[in-house]
Amino acid sequence: MTHRKPRTRHGGRRVARLGMLAAACTAGFATASPAGAASATAGNRYVGIAVDEAHANAGPGHRVDYDDEFAVHELGTRLGVGARNRAVARSAGCSLDNPCRSVALSFQVVTVTGTITRLNAANTSRAVNDHCEGCQTFAGAYQFIVSTPYSFTLNRSVRNELARLERRLGELERSREPISTVRTRADSLAAEVVTLLRGAVAAAPRGETVSPLQTFRPTVTLRRHID
Repeated sequence: MTHRKPRTRHGGRRVARLGMLAAACTAGFATASPAGAASATAGNRYVGIAVDEAHANAGPGHRVDYDDEFAVHELGTRLGVGARNRAVARSAGCSLDNPCRSVALSFQVVTVTGTITRLNAANTSRAVNDHCEGCQTFAGAYQFIVSTPYSFTLNRSVRNELARLERRLGELERSREPISTVRTRADSLAAEVVTLLRGAVAAAPRGETVSPLQTFRPTVTLRRHID
C-alpha cells in the first residue's frame, strides 16, 4: 500500500523547530547587528531563518512511503542567515519477502542580498533500515543559496519554472524506479535548479548595491547530501 502524508503535517513541527532555531540564531547573530539595533530574532530585519524537512517512514502498515519538500525563501537584505534543510527516510520491520520502500527528498532555495556577516546553513539527510532486510531507503537533501550584493527577487517566469520542477520532484519521489535511478534524476533536477537560478541572477537588473563599501559577485551555491 502506498501512503502519502498530508502536506499540512509539517506545520506543527515546523513551528517548533523554527522557534528553537530562532533562539539559537538570536544568540549566534547578536554580535552581527549594528550598535543600537534590536535583538536578532525570526522575522527581524537583520536575520532571516528558513527551516524545511521531508520525512518518510515505511513499515508493515504502509510498506511504501514518500515525502518531498520544495521550498523557496526570499529573505531580502540580511546580515545573518540561519538555514536548515533535512531529509529523513526510515524503513522498519518489513521482511525480505515483503520489503519496504521509503524515499524523502527536500529541495530548499534561499535568496539573500547584502553582505552576510554570518551564514549558519545546515543541509543533512539520513536513511535508516531498521530490521528491514531487502528494504529500499533513500534520503536526499539539496540546498541552494543565492547571494547577491544588490536587491534581487525571482520573477514570475522563474517561479513558474520552479513550480514545474517541484512537480517533477514529486513525480520522481513517488516513482518505483531503482534507488540508483532516483538519485541520478534528483541530481539532474538539482542541476536544473542551479542553471535556472544562475540565469535569473544574470538577467536581473543591477541596482545599487545594498552594501556599497563591500561589493562581491553574485553566487549560487548548491549544498547536496544524500544517504
